[in-house]
Amino acid sequence: MMKFEKVNQLLFDKGLDAIIILSPYNRRYLSGFTGTSGALMIAKNQKVLLTDFRYIEQATKQASDFNIVKQQHSLLLDMKQLLESSGFKTVGFEGDLITYQDHQVLSSEQYELVNIAGEIERIRMIKEPHELEIIQKAADIADATFDYILEITKPGMTEMQLNHMMEMKMRELGATGSSFDTIVASGVRGALPHGVASDKVIQSGEMITFDYGAIYNGYISDITRTIAVGEPSEEMVKIYNIVLEAQMKALNEVKMGMTGVEADKIARDVIASYGYGEQFGHSLGHGIGMEVHEGPMLSMKSPHTLEENMCVTLEPGIYVEGLGGVRIEDDVLVTKNGLKRFTHSTKDLIIL
Repeated sequence: MMKFEKVNQLLFDKGLDAIIILSPYNRRYLSGFTGTSGALMIAKNQKVLLTDFRYIEQATKQASDFNIVKQQHSLLLDMKQLLESSGFKTVGFEGDLITYQDHQVLSSEQYELVNIAGEIERIRMIKEPHELEIIQKAADIADATFDYILEITKPGMTEMQLNHMMEMKMRELGATGSSFDTIVASGVRGALPHGVASDKVIQSGEMITFDYGAIYNGYISDITRTIAVGEPSEEMVKIYNIVLEAQMKALNEVKMGMTGVEADKIARDVIASYGYGEQFGHSLGHGIGMEVHEGPMLSMKSPHTLEENMCVTLEPGIYVEGLGGVRIEDDVLVTKNGLKRFTHSTKDLIIL
């Protein structure tokens, strides 16, 4: 079922005449429009993109299936007038994205507003073929960047220097940006799961965790690799091998129909069996797509069940304060026959 069939099903299931979309991610997903200002109104036989004069030409080209309406006043006031003139009685809206004041502007005696927060995001969890192709390209850029990391990394460099060189390389390879603030965490800073690059100088014998990704055509990749510069300590090698075992077990055993809780437990049990359960404090993974963190979640509290063509990360880690940390992460596609990797960079412990 394609996305607009799913939207029509949403309208039917919720008893809605129309929905309005304000989220920039959902707006781009449904219309293709990449401008920074606009709103969608979608009914069973009507699709409208409301935007201001700056984006009319762009919207006409990018959202060819939509009727483009030029904004005259405020976006919400114009949307309200559009809804009233259409005669709708029930209208779905993203209740998690608007303030009380915005809700008051949109409210009307002519129609009822119904909260559909999270519904379009649920549709987005199942990727269409063209989305998978774009995500694969974003993953290819991340893999090629890891090859580059292995060429340039050496003691005496700062984490920030590596960060800058990685960012430039991803853009050289076709990325329009980074999926998030790139993590380069060396030595004891590896114990920081979100240790973004700092001015710390990398020393021989330290391990470095690289967590980064590329934005390509509106979709992202998210990969983590941990390497050593010079001979690491025995404990860090042990930790690396435990994390790798946990990640490989998840890659081999996570499957369609499994809950996020069950998937998380596969890797978590491995790490806990070696006595490092308390040092694995985050979830096994999360969905990827237009956002770096979207559904489904693979965690101890996840409400999601894995379905075909969902795209997720698998990223177990161990973090020991005062020593360092290791995380290994791949982007994968859920298929009827198990998981298919988007990212293929080696996970052997590399010592430069």
